[in-house]
Amino acid sequence: MITVKELEKAVSILPPEELAEFRTWFEEFDAVFWDKQFEEDVKSGRLDRVAERAVKDYEKGKFKPL
Repeated sequence: MITVKELEKAVSILPPEELAEFRTWFEEFDAVFWDKQFEEDVKSGRLDRVAERAVKDYEKGKFKPL
């Protein structure tokens, strides 16, 4: 298995075109990972208190329009 240091070295010597391709791939990979983690957190109830607080703050007018 490749180490983080080996991966860092490999990425650091990529030509610009391949670095751009790697960035695109990694952004998509990371987004999928993030989405899975978020879904697991929602299902497990880990975000319930945060959501409840956000709703209460909204109801109290503690927000800024985007």
